[in-house]
Amino acid sequence: MTLLALLDYTAVLVFALTGALVASRAQLDIVGFAFLACLTGIGGGTLRDVLLDRNPVFWIADPVYLVVACAAALLVFFTAHLIESRYRAILWLDAAALGVAVAAGSGIALALDQAAGIVVVMGIVTGCAGGLMRDVVANEVPLVLKQGELYVTCALAGSLAAAAASWAGLTPASGAAICAAVTVTLRAGSLAFGWRLPVYRARPPRR
Repeated sequence: MTLLALLDYTAVLVFALTGALVASRAQLDIVGFAFLACLTGIGGGTLRDVLLDRNPVFWIADPVYLVVACAAALLVFFTAHLIESRYRAILWLDAAALGVAVAAGSGIALALDQAAGIVVVMGIVTGCAGGLMRDVVANEVPLVLKQGELYVTCALAGSLAAAAASWAGLTPASGAAICAAVTVTLRAGSLAFGWRLPVYRARPPRR
């Protein structure tokens, strides 16, 4: 198994767990669990592959990704009641998945010899799109847009780190590790310590 495939499998698994946990909070049936798990797990990678014109899309080329997502849904369906705070679990699992997915997205763009800007965008898309779809379908405030938390910023920083590591001549494995570390560190800091960027404050117009 290649490094990029391993990253994709890990991202699909962990994101699928978050999708299933969201389904548990909404008290859906097992089909709803599988749907949200698959949507979250493969959503970002699917959009990435479509934009990069990768043919076929990764989970069509290897349907095992769907099996992984459905297995995650089944696991959560029978164990979610054991988790004391499912929302907290979603936040931290999502942070881990974000780091892996950003590394996968930027790594695939680098492997296709895309320009640095495309590498950054593909990292962000792969990391953020699946979770955005999950939250919109579940009628929750998307984590990517939640006020006072870093999210897309983390994906941006991780993707920039991956592009910089490639430019510096580091191996793909080293670049992926640096990318994931930067992304997860920023996201964890936002969750644990309240790291954030300034938000827009409306001011009365001048006369």
